[in-house]
Amino acid sequence: MPQIFHRSFNTISRLTIFGSLFVLAGIFWAGNVYVRSDYVTGVGEARDQPVPFSHQHHVAGLGIDCRYCHTTVESSAFAGIPPTRTCINCHQQIWAKSPMLEVVRESWRTDESIPWRRVHNLADFAYFDHSIHVKKGMGCATCHGPVHQMPLTWQHASLHMEWCLECHRHPERHIRPRDEIFNMEWVPPRDGGKLAAKLIDEYQVRSTKTDCSTCHR
Repeated sequence: MPQIFHRSFNTISRLTIFGSLFVLAGIFWAGNVYVRSDYVTGVGEARDQPVPFSHQHHVAGLGIDCRYCHTTVESSAFAGIPPTRTCINCHQQIWAKSPMLEVVRESWRTDESIPWRRVHNLADFAYFDHSIHVKKGMGCATCHGPVHQMPLTWQHASLHMEWCLECHRHPERHIRPRDEIFNMEWVPPRDGGKLAAKLIDEYQVRSTKTDCSTCHR
């Protein structure tokens, strides 16, 4: 029986098969890079807000403690969004007639909440409790980054599961004394390893807290 295909088709077939594998691997790699990119995760993107609130001004400039606005961060899963009354406490006397703060004054007059846009928004299937992280010695900056340097607030980390697991597996890299939780400029001492080991034992932090039910309930 005469040969139907030329012998070169053997080489072409091999190239096609292996080429397809490389193409598929490249697509998988590109997709993996894409879903972790800042474009998708929103890392570093300042959100437009009804009022251009500056943590840099209020925290670093005026020295206002995180808990003044986020009142439930130590006792609740949700850190809390400050009510308009919190803003008015100061701004009925300071910048009381500023056009920039008209949204705040309108909210106070009408008793309608300011429509803040959420910056850190976990998926509905992931559970996060601020209070337990504070109790276990995790500072605000660990997750939120240098908020005190942000003129407008942006997301500091990807919030991907792998990011959470890195901290759960290695709490010694992030733990700090409880009285330094809200200190945005705290840095560990030179013997940070000894301090971390002491705090992990004192706060009963379990690095094995990585089972699915911890976050997916």
